[in-house]
Amino acid sequence: MGKDSGKKVSSGSDNKKSNPEKVWSDKKGVSIGLIPGRRVFGPLFLVSVTPFFAVLLTFAVRHHQGSLVSAVSEVYNAVSSGQTREFFETRWPSPLDSRAWKFIGVFALTEYLLLKLIPNKPFLGPVTQMGHRPSYESNGVQSYFATLALFGAGAYGGAFNGGIFYDTVPEMVSALSLFSLVFCVFLYLKGAFFPTTNDARTTGNPIFDYYSGVELHPRLFGVDIKQFTNCRFGMIYWGVAPISYALKQYELYGFVSDAMLVSVIIQVVYVTKFFWWETGYFETLDIIHDRAGFMLCWGCMVWVPSVYTITTQYLVEHPHVLGQALAGTILVIGLFSVALNYLIDEQRQRFRRLNGKIKTWGKPAQFIEASYKTADGKTHTSLLLTSGWWGLCRKFNYTLELMAAFSWSVPALFSHFLPYFYFVFLFILLVDRAYRDNSRCQNKYGEKWNEYCKKVKYMLIPGIF
Repeated sequence: MGKDSGKKVSSGSDNKKSNPEKVWSDKKGVSIGLIPGRRVFGPLFLVSVTPFFAVLLTFAVRHHQGSLVSAVSEVYNAVSSGQTREFFETRWPSPLDSRAWKFIGVFALTEYLLLKLIPNKPFLGPVTQMGHRPSYESNGVQSYFATLALFGAGAYGGAFNGGIFYDTVPEMVSALSLFSLVFCVFLYLKGAFFPTTNDARTTGNPIFDYYSGVELHPRLFGVDIKQFTNCRFGMIYWGVAPISYALKQYELYGFVSDAMLVSVIIQVVYVTKFFWWETGYFETLDIIHDRAGFMLCWGCMVWVPSVYTITTQYLVEHPHVLGQALAGTILVIGLFSVALNYLIDEQRQRFRRLNGKIKTWGKPAQFIEASYKTADGKTHTSLLLTSGWWGLCRKFNYTLELMAAFSWSVPALFSHFLPYFYFVFLFILLVDRAYRDNSRCQNKYGEKWNEYCKKVKYMLIPGIF
């Protein structure tokens, strides 16, 4: 991490690819990843389509047994037959549903209060290109377990039904999508006219700026907005919702299937791991580079509740019985993937915290020193880790993320594609992010990055890719 001396350690969390590999960046060195059209067409398409699609997924689960084809057919038939208004008034989840808005308000207020009131030691993130060092609350584990305790007490005490997350998810996603679209307009205007720090920037393209964000570290009501939307709203929702879905299945059928149980356990362990490691997340691409806009904030407030929980949503009304052998095998693979993912991230975080003075697999860590300049003219040095887990490939942590995601998806079996939508989305997201990250580091470190890539040749799978 950055220190006053200007030295910064990195394991390749900024990772970009070498010249021999395909580097997706424009002539100005701006990374564009694997997917073209990032400046106008891509953002316009995603802002226009994903809010509808996020609701469509929950609609397919609730009304079409998880069949996306059937759900799309109903929408198409209603529109083509001139019954569009009737369909959206009677069948489509309403964004104005009062119960959904009450749920959103109570959940958001609870997480805000836990973030602010639980004692903790502020965590300082990496220094930005403009010399700002953001501060975060480091009480993620306490907030998550406090939320679980409040949910359990409320459900057990009869304050609300234990399946409330499942009961409200279609209308909640619809309402959240509307709110988040407006909230991102606020973030755009705030960043353009009242930025929290001098890390704000506009490109002259309002579509791209709305989508990607203007401010790097905006704050509101005393909290970092990205920490709240990403961690305390999106991730905590993800950590509680599958438990609620399991309770709903029990309410409907009188038992919780082993398929549901395996999927829930792996997801809850994964989210718990995330909060145990939350300060490490503040040093990832999401936080140190991506700005607070539609992509990040709408995504965490809407896409996460809708898409990331889609497998367990589907399983509520599909109580598959896997059998002990298959269920146990999937569970072991899933938990192994989460545990190894944590060890990989922990090695990187420890390497940064101790400025490279650690041992990896019993030997002194090997690394490359790479210099770069920030916008304020200061020269800094990053240490690029080339041993231990990070010597196998540059994004092995991404591979483990994909293994974990497949493990909590596969209990749904193969009747429909929908339970695997998150896994497919994550695959595209992480591969694209790996290329973007590679391109950015290539432009940042130059020949030192080429040297790094010669030592750590593979990106995702050791010896293969």
